[in-house]
Amino acid sequence: MKGPIIVTGAAGFIGRNVVAELNRRGRTDLVLVDRLGSDERWANLVGLRFDDLIEPDELLARIAAGTAPAAGTVIHLGACSATTERDASFLLANNYRYTRSLCAWCLGRAARFVYASSAATYGDGAQGYSDEDAATPGLRPLNMYGYSKHLFDCWALATGALASIAGLKYFNVYGPYEDHKGDMRSVVNKSHARIAAGGGIELFRSYRSDYADGEQRRDFIYVRDVVDVTLHFAGRGAASGLFNCGTGQARTWLDLARAVFAAVGQQPRIAIIDMPEPLRAKYQYFTQADTAKLRRAGYARPFTSLEDGVADYVRTHLAIRA
Repeated sequence: MKGPIIVTGAAGFIGRNVVAELNRRGRTDLVLVDRLGSDERWANLVGLRFDDLIEPDELLARIAAGTAPAAGTVIHLGACSATTERDASFLLANNYRYTRSLCAWCLGRAARFVYASSAATYGDGAQGYSDEDAATPGLRPLNMYGYSKHLFDCWALATGALASIAGLKYFNVYGPYEDHKGDMRSVVNKSHARIAAGGGIELFRSYRSDYADGEQRRDFIYVRDVVDVTLHFAGRGAASGLFNCGTGQARTWLDLARAVFAAVGQQPRIAIIDMPEPLRAKYQYFTQADTAKLRRAGYARPFTSLEDGVADYVRTHLAIRA
């Protein structure tokens, strides 16, 4: 990566891990962008090295005034990632229009722009999970969060911006530093303390005859792999376009639950509970990244298995924190 780096959403889950890896690779010429608010996400920044920390609105104001920080690369991870957020106007402003403004600035100064899209753009999966350009306009997200991400993907495709930038459709990411995400935390994070105290894991009942309870499937990807993919596309000479960021292997919620119990050395205790009514019509029963385009773009590293990723997360982070 040439020149200073701006990372938005830097105190968030993926952002914090990206900054830590950049530090590990010797990069401290970083401007971090986030709105810390009054929660505990500030703690994610402790121990990280960077030049400055500014708020998202300040970044846009400085861009408009011509006083924005110098940057050769912008890694844009800042967004509202709550799939249950109902304020459509907020999501349009935060996830779509802000991204457009930042992208346009990068294009105008030949800075590399890498941004977070989402597997939520695929909706119920009826159109498949292909990240090929021809498939993008026909996708039908199930919630406003997914739609806000889809809008920018479509704008970037229609304007030709995707020929110069990289968008990553993150699938179900889990790993360290997601504590502040509340209900959006992974099941691994939510359940660890309860399991360690002798409790169990609750999984949603299936409301489709083709999926047994707990057999709903997701493409779970460890945050360490997500960071590696993200920085691959931020590198000089990396391919441009829209790419899936998932393992390419769907696993069941039961697989995930059993992996957590195995990591803490206990026998599984799994209960099936009713899914909240508002979620039933918008629930994804299956996600699996098509990774062919990712591999063609030169990303060749293998992904961490679900069992190995969960074990590493529990033993090197959650167990220590507890």
